Amino acid sequence: MDKIRISVRGLIEFVMRSGDIDNRFRTMNSLKEGQRIHKKLQKEYGLHFISEVRLIREEVVEGVLFQVEGRADGVYHKGSDVLIDEIKSTTRNLEELTEKSNPLHWAQAMCYGYFYGRDHSLEKIKIRLTYYQIDTEEVKRLEREFDIKTLEEFYGGLLRSYLNFSKKIIAFRKIRNEGIDKLQFPFIQYRKGQRKLAVGCFQAIKEGKDLLVEAPTGIGKTMSTLFPAVKTMGEDYIDKIFYLTARSTTKEAANKALYHLTDRGLRIKSITLTAKEKICLNNEVKCNPEDCPFAKGHFDRVNDAILEIYEEEDLLHVETILDYAKKHKVCPMEFQLDLSIYSDVVICDYNYVFDPQIYLRRFFENNLDRYVFLVDEAHNLVDRGRNMYSAAIEKEKIEEILHTDGEDKTLLKILKSLHFLEEHIEEEISKGPKGVYISASYKEELMKTVQICLKNMEKFLAKERDHELYERIMDLYFDLNHFVKISDFYDTDFKTVAHIEEDKGFYEIKCLDTSRIFKSILTRAVSSIFFSATLTPTAFYGELFGAEDYYTLRLPSPFPEENFKLGVLPLSTRYVDREKNYGEITLALEKFTEDEGNFMLFFPSYHFMKEIYYRFRKDPRKVIQESSMSERQRDEFLKEFTTESSIIAFAVLGGVFSEGIDLIGERLNAAAIVSVGLPGVGLDTKLIRDYFQEKEGKGFEYAFLYPGMNKVFQAAGRVIRTPEDKGSVLLIDDRFLTAQYRKLFPLHWNTIKRINKIHEIEKLDIERT
Repeated sequence: MDKIRISVRGLIEFVMRSGDIDNRFRTMNSLKEGQRIHKKLQKEYGLHFISEVRLIREEVVEGVLFQVEGRADGVYHKGSDVLIDEIKSTTRNLEELTEKSNPLHWAQAMCYGYFYGRDHSLEKIKIRLTYYQIDTEEVKRLEREFDIKTLEEFYGGLLRSYLNFSKKIIAFRKIRNEGIDKLQFPFIQYRKGQRKLAVGCFQAIKEGKDLLVEAPTGIGKTMSTLFPAVKTMGEDYIDKIFYLTARSTTKEAANKALYHLTDRGLRIKSITLTAKEKICLNNEVKCNPEDCPFAKGHFDRVNDAILEIYEEEDLLHVETILDYAKKHKVCPMEFQLDLSIYSDVVICDYNYVFDPQIYLRRFFENNLDRYVFLVDEAHNLVDRGRNMYSAAIEKEKIEEILHTDGEDKTLLKILKSLHFLEEHIEEEISKGPKGVYISASYKEELMKTVQICLKNMEKFLAKERDHELYERIMDLYFDLNHFVKISDFYDTDFKTVAHIEEDKGFYEIKCLDTSRIFKSILTRAVSSIFFSATLTPTAFYGELFGAEDYYTLRLPSPFPEENFKLGVLPLSTRYVDREKNYGEITLALEKFTEDEGNFMLFFPSYHFMKEIYYRFRKDPRKVIQESSMSERQRDEFLKEFTTESSIIAFAVLGGVFSEGIDLIGERLNAAAIVSVGLPGVGLDTKLIRDYFQEKEGKGFEYAFLYPGMNKVFQAAGRVIRTPEDKGSVLLIDDRFLTAQYRKLFPLHWNTIKRINKIHEIEKLDIERT
């Protein structure tokens, strides 16, 4: 029988929602604060009360089996006396709350009451809403008694309201599965290594295991992961695919792969999620009915928009979403998030799965469906993950607000609490030598002061929208709130740092190791496939990704070996040797670039790059990467590289031009990489080094060696992008010839040549077409 799975909350919101989007300021409780409120009230339940009761109901309506589930906050059951309790926290005055205040709250509790009543053959049941006022900690309870028959009629009405759309979903699912069953690999033949990758992905998903894949450029990683994931969907191993990436170009690659599959007869629903700032139709990103016509009445119109686009479109991109959003006058951001629920493939940034602020709660708090995570360019997730779970309070932002006068009582409270917070930060900074104090925990008194600041700010922000300090206080509020939320995750894999940087004071929580957090996140998926052209050593990445009991796959380059030449010039680029070697490095690069062609020269820092640039011969072909380039400037820089041009580009290793760019054919002929790419010795790298040295004796490797060599491999990978490409790479650093570094080399680097003299660099010349 055809089945529709949905949460109680999802069902109610689809059927009953109405009115406006209003995301103006409201209190933002941390995870721990919400849990604390629930636990506090649940402790008061007493005998015969059970907390967090999972309830599932299956019912058939006109041939459709609905499986609906949720979790009741509390159930009291003593003899024939039964009560369902639903806890809600609020900042509203409790006297304003009546039985008619929030029909959706009652609807949720009534569904739970019906499920429990049917499971226990009850005739009547009590339903209670418990409201907890966050500021005053007062509690108000609203209670009603219902016949189970009444609840049955109410619940049946919800299902019937959702029935028509459910039938459309089921009908499409049948078409999709028939197409998947007939679907063949969309290309005439597999590339070298491509079939092995596709089979490996299929098996990992089928077995419910994770897979880490290093697959060089050209294998076709996008198709080799999407195709088997789609096939497992057809065989009922998964319900939804999340294709996760860090860049828009890889989102486009995923969409291109889906188009190839649809050209072979597949019909599948997909959506590419776009950031709010880029998809907003309003003049400003202000999500409220006063400032945005698309927010006003959004929920009155959005279901019609969903139904129409579901019937008319399959592969949803930003342009399509915007067209329907304009037609139905709905908020495109909220519209696309709703559409993701009904999509088989969701293409989006890492944030939507891994970031504690942004992740898609509608999927991962209920986990009704079976997901697979396809993580593209997975090497980027290490640093991105650390940033997601780190937070900072900037002293300068506090000072900007303190330097203003205020007479309003609410504002005076804010200023007073911020003054105490500033004193705490200054005190912590003063504890350390040279203005840096590192601790294995955050200061409890400081955190309490942050909480007081937040409460004082909340009252101001809720009422004083026209105040001149509103935006500054709002900005600091979000910083402090983020800080509190990140503190929820604090453990031995974090450090707290109070320090001065460029004359600015900071109090920071720094995540050093994401493995514990990511391990929990990966349980949301049946299987996670991490893939990249550079994922060595896999044990390092597997650990930081939080993967357990995973498969690994390392594939050779599919391109002709003779098309690529690699050489090492063993000159030291260590900091202590740089000054004396600048001249010889310059001569080597001049020799390397003496012929016509397009070259990229990568350096470990802007300073190093400029030292060589100004020593380099006068050459009209020279261009240099600036320290801060806009997206337009970066595009213009890359447009210089044409099949007819001859460019010598100076760029920074690990920067925007050393990864994620495709200069195919004669647009890039060769690259030189100066140094082994080790990150600079700074506060963050020292913390990471010391942490992993203590944890497993690999501080240098985890903080410097592996991240540095990944940058080298990524930069070298810019040269050969297609089977027809020919090119060479010159590595300048004697460490490339040592075993510690060579054991990390990609499989196709086995033909590396040692360059003993500068004139021998010509050995790297490749005859071009």
